[in-house]
Amino acid sequence: MIDTHCHLNFDGYDADRDDVIARAADAGVTRVINPGVDEATSRSALALAAQYDGIYAAVGIHPNDTANFSDADLGWIEALAHEPKVVAIGEIGLDYHWDDSPKPMQLKAFEAQLALAARLELPVIIHNREASEDVIGILEAWARDLPPAQRERPGVLHSFSAPGSVADRALAVGFCLGFTGPITFKNADDLRRIATRVPLDRIVVETDGPFLTPTPHRGKRNEPAYIPLIVERLAQLHTIPIDEMAQATTANAERLFRLPPEA
Repeated sequence: MIDTHCHLNFDGYDADRDDVIARAADAGVTRVINPGVDEATSRSALALAAQYDGIYAAVGIHPNDTANFSDADLGWIEALAHEPKVVAIGEIGLDYHWDDSPKPMQLKAFEAQLALAARLELPVIIHNREASEDVIGILEAWARDLPPAQRERPGVLHSFSAPGSVADRALAVGFCLGFTGPITFKNADDLRRIATRVPLDRIVVETDGPFLTPTPHRGKRNEPAYIPLIVERLAQLHTIPIDEMAQATTANAERLFRLPPEA
């Protein structure tokens, strides 16, 4: 299995990172994609990827970190993006919940990083919080002009939590949807209804660790070893064996991020 979104470089893992990665492997989660949220975390994600065989990195600027964004930021993003274990641009997008960055700056950074991803033919990892209409409208326009090869793997709407209509529009332009701990939450019936009708070849699984810990571990730090709980819940929703869901989500992540298959 592959955890397609975990911030293993965050300081919440400093005390036991090796143990976290070992527990993940014991649980069958042998690869993790670690996205950056700014320059420092993009660089530390890449350093972590260099240290561990099964860790890969994404680089970019999170919407909450775009208040001082300038075109110069695209220089370091592009430089890092050429490193061999960088598999995506992200985490990028829009966040209208917090007031950390003005909307015009978020939009500027989002569109500039999308343009860079298209030029580099890399998929994007999309953050969306309370900004669904703007996010999906921008992604629809962007996806229409992608090179043919990238149109088949434009990216993932990370930790999907938007309305079903947004899921439909994202799927229509080629995106995968990422499901995290909330798919296991008691009050997440709407999200489960959406997940049930997402095609099997468009689902990837994530922890978003150290956040969004699934049931029954809510209240504790999240980690990649909990991915099987998300896979199990999705398998129940699709009424297929757990192994089949694990294989499907692994194949989807390998295709989306062009990861080498495991030996």
